[in-house]
Amino acid sequence: MSRPVPNPGILDIAPYTPGKSPVAEPGRKVFKLSANETPFGPSPKAIEAFKRVADHLEDYPEGTSRVLREAIGRSFGLDPNRIICGAGSDEILNLLAHTYLGQGDEAISTTHGFLVYPIATMAVGAKNVIAQEKNLTCDVDAILKAVTPKTKLVWLANPNNPTGTYVPFDEVKRLRAGLPSHVLLVLDAAYCDYVSRNDYEMGIELVATTENTVVTHTFSKIHGLAALRIGWMFGPEHIIDAVNRIRGPFNVSTPAMYAAVAAIEDTAHQAMSKQFTETWRNWLTEEIGKLGLKVTPSVANFVLIHFPTEGKTSDAADAYLTKRGLVLRALKNYGLPHALRMTIGTEEANRLVVEGLRDFMAGK
Repeated sequence: MSRPVPNPGILDIAPYTPGKSPVAEPGRKVFKLSANETPFGPSPKAIEAFKRVADHLEDYPEGTSRVLREAIGRSFGLDPNRIICGAGSDEILNLLAHTYLGQGDEAISTTHGFLVYPIATMAVGAKNVIAQEKNLTCDVDAILKAVTPKTKLVWLANPNNPTGTYVPFDEVKRLRAGLPSHVLLVLDAAYCDYVSRNDYEMGIELVATTENTVVTHTFSKIHGLAALRIGWMFGPEHIIDAVNRIRGPFNVSTPAMYAAVAAIEDTAHQAMSKQFTETWRNWLTEEIGKLGLKVTPSVANFVLIHFPTEGKTSDAADAYLTKRGLVLRALKNYGLPHALRMTIGTEEANRLVVEGLRDFMAGK
């Protein structure tokens, strides 16, 4: 009996595996620290905006997300006509792959880059090429060395998930200058709102001054709108035009659009979240380090914790913490089998994780 057969390469793709969700048990408080969700939730103004739309759910959204593009434009000083919105930045990444990659093409990502990159690349029949990182950080020279005549696109998460490392803007500019002009550089700035380094820039300047660079961003992190699935991209007009031709006509819901407008305008909520994250990121890095565990320096809203390969392993730590209601992210699918990623949570959650790791390392 015959049946439909997937396109070549589809069954070679490893499905994306999200961070595990906690299983509630009677009498036990559970903290989900596996998905890089903000502990503060969205701005109250975003919730109000979301609720206001509830009386008109029978209406199709405005197809171009105009009000949101204009709000993003005001916030970042950008031309709204060079912005496209999507159902999370993930949708936009996939749209870019469908627009600029095909059978026989190559796209480059780094060793521990976001898993959506190889999925989007392979889904259109292109080859995902891995450029080795250096100290869990993007190595510009390794990317440039990986370029071949088949290279059409480079994916770069900056800051990177799950390592929390970043590339200074001078290095990003060097990467762009070293790539052939026909190669699209995609700067994924999902975690840029948490960075306080003077040598960092999310990439807007580079997009504004080149014809072959785009930057993507999301409302799922500091804005706390992960459930609404909404993201955006700033790019050259010719790229926005091309992607718009295959974008679904109503890909951003009306509630998501208006909640995102309110969220991006609530700068006080963002500043509070950023300051809290920075304070507790520093505290966690120091306190976990005192336990004899290495923590990769992070500029995002999570930390990467490394464990021994024998004895006090990451698997054992994961099981131990989970029993205490502390759910972190195992990273075998990211090629980091001896590490756990911890989202920075509430003060209570952060202190409980350090307490749990202290007991774990002490064999209690």
